[in-house]
Amino acid sequence: MNIDDILTAANQHQASDIFLQEGQPPRLKINEQIMFFGEEPVSLAHMVALWTACGADASHDLDKDSGLISQEGIRFRVNLHRVLGRIGAVLRRIRTDIPPLIDLGAPDWLLTRWALKPYGIILVTGPTGTGKSTTLASLLQWLNENAARHIVTIEDPVEYIFTNQNCLFTQREVGRDTPTFARGLRGAMRQAPDVIFVGEIRDHDTALTALQASETGHLVLASLHSERVSDTMERFLNLFPSDQVNLGLHLLAHQLIGVLCQKLVPRTDGKLMLLTEYLENGGAVRDWIARRDVDHIHEYMQRGSDPNSQTFLNAILNAYKSGLIDEATAIVATGNETEFRRASRGITS
Repeated sequence: MNIDDILTAANQHQASDIFLQEGQPPRLKINEQIMFFGEEPVSLAHMVALWTACGADASHDLDKDSGLISQEGIRFRVNLHRVLGRIGAVLRRIRTDIPPLIDLGAPDWLLTRWALKPYGIILVTGPTGTGKSTTLASLLQWLNENAARHIVTIEDPVEYIFTNQNCLFTQREVGRDTPTFARGLRGAMRQAPDVIFVGEIRDHDTALTALQASETGHLVLASLHSERVSDTMERFLNLFPSDQVNLGLHLLAHQLIGVLCQKLVPRTDGKLMLLTEYLENGGAVRDWIARRDVDHIHEYMQRGSDPNSQTFLNAILNAYKSGLIDEATAIVATGNETEFRRASRGITS
């Protein structure tokens, strides 16, 4: 069994990730479960061939991020690394079909309204593997079908390839078309864009440039690693040095359109379900962001009085009461069994 056989099987089984190590049987992650694929260990020769195909030297390189296209034309994001001296790789399958936004389970009515704003910044957040890229790609495809915009993307790597419809796409990959997210973002502002998509905000330069781009009349969509809306504010501001936090607060308070946080949980039918927490910026929320008053933001969301806001707890309760997820999954997703049980009995304080 060679690497191409494994890649083909991963695509057939809709595996999200492939784990390969020299001398170990391959493993696939399917519906968040890791399982063996056969019993035959991957040979050194096959691993060396994979590294070479990804542009790495297995005799000298220690690690490398790359990409690979299988014989079937399936694209994979690849991390090459060493494990106790042996060579290994983790491949993530990149979906090329862009699902309709309405099929994802995200609040499409809210996201599409945000996406029609002339400027500002939209943040889609969550841990790795929670579908942030898919949500953002689906939103960009919705714009492609419903608006006329020039959309510049800066990604690492480019995942979904867009076909120009009503919109014109300029897709740029970090490492191939631009050295960094921040450099690509600065360059994008000179390319007459209406919308800029930043694959991930990782550092101060990218965060500041994204805010400045939104301030100068561009709509910016970006992803960030944070688990909740309130965490997002802190995560974003922690990218700024202490002497620039006030600048970051001012720009974020005035340029933020909204935040959508995501998590994936197993449904009772064995498939995965998207749960979302979201908040639209405006009114008192804008003032709380400017004052870095996370507690008031959290309390406001818990009240449930704003139709443009939802907590994860509310999303979890709705899914549980609808029979889409079981109690054990709901408790794990909440992160606090006592909080879940009180909320499921209608106790809010």
